[in-house]
Amino acid sequence: MSDDKRVEVDFYTKRYSDFDLLRIARAVGQKYEDDVTAFLVNAQIHKTTAVGVVFGHVRQGPHGRFADGHLIQTSDILGVKKEGRFWVITTIHSRYVVATFRRGGGRRSLRDFRLQVGNRYLNT
Repeated sequence: MSDDKRVEVDFYTKRYSDFDLLRIARAVGQKYEDDVTAFLVNAQIHKTTAVGVVFGHVRQGPHGRFADGHLIQTSDILGVKKEGRFWVITTIHSRYVVATFRRGGGRRSLRDFRLQVGNRYLNT
């Protein structure tokens, strides 16, 4: 992510709630311990990965790969840590900030994942 910490949101792909947009803005404005790869909204943990809608991915491709508003499934989670107001998910090559969790179980999926893995992963 660039030093100016801006994320452009494409309003034509899907309608996002004011809450989602506010949380993305707050997440982008916060300082983190290490570089952030992308921000996730409507995130949920599925088995050992995170699934959500991505924004501000640093490796967006010219043909829409990792483009804002697209669904993404991360690689296996190596660590989960709360930094300030937001959860940060670390994978082998990436760090994702969870701006919002999916309604009806997203936050619970993180809690269940953390209970299941205990301290077998770094920073959990």
